[in-house]
Amino acid sequence: MKAHKATAFLILATIIVLGCRGARAQGRRASPHEKTPVVTVDRSEMFVDYGRPYTRGRTIFGSLVRWDEVWCPGADEATYLSTSLPIRVGDLKLPAGKYSLWIQPAESVWTLIFNSEWDGFHTNHRARLDVGKVPMQKEALADTVEQLTFTIEPNAGAPGGRIAMAWATTKVSVPFVVSD
Repeated sequence: MKAHKATAFLILATIIVLGCRGARAQGRRASPHEKTPVVTVDRSEMFVDYGRPYTRGRTIFGSLVRWDEVWCPGADEATYLSTSLPIRVGDLKLPAGKYSLWIQPAESVWTLIFNSEWDGFHTNHRARLDVGKVPMQKEALADTVEQLTFTIEPNAGAPGGRIAMAWATTKVSVPFVVSD
């Protein structure tokens, strides 16, 4: 009887060890998850945390990312902005905190959406939790940005800055000011 229990225990331990190895292998991401450097803009510490997918030769905007559909710019967990002080983006006032970022791309005007559910999944946009929307400025890039990239760019010699995203041959951004 003791031999059967020992054998059963050995089999169970082997299954657990092999299962953990498989889980670790599945934990590797095709799109690395990164955070922009923490930037201090007018005393507010800010960063964007996001997954960074690659273009991999694909047509991104208007194809992989469809026009006029809300999209989370990133991979895996929702992309989010963290700010230690309140900011104003356009007419939208955001208290200090974390906000998931969603974009509705269009052939002309793009819209940035701030959502209070900052720790959700990147395919689960709950519009009822949207805090507000602002139009983005869009520019065509001469060179392809292979990996989706966010930046927070402080204004030189002026208050505020820009939250920007670049991917493929497109860069979009919104200006902001800290509204302490």
